[in-house]
Amino acid sequence: MPNIKSAKKRVKVNAVKALNNQMAKSELKTTLKKFDSAVVAGNREEATAAYKAAVVAVDKAAVKGILHKNNAARKKSSMTLKLNAMA
Repeated sequence: MPNIKSAKKRVKVNAVKALNNQMAKSELKTTLKKFDSAVVAGNREEATAAYKAAVVAVDKAAVKGILHKNNAARKKSSMTLKLNAMA
């Protein structure tokens, strides 16, 4: 455990940031799973709605630094291909 006041604060701040990142990652994964399940079910309308939500979630994660921008682009491209393959 740190003795210096600023080091104690860093421990607290890092714990809060780690928790926020963990929640954001979990929310992102849930959104992506909803899209995948809609595609597997073959429901075009539900998949389209889930696709839009997933793209927004991926973009937000990239802006927050949770995903690298290239990783986000790859995920969006993959989702687009899955959605277009349903037609």
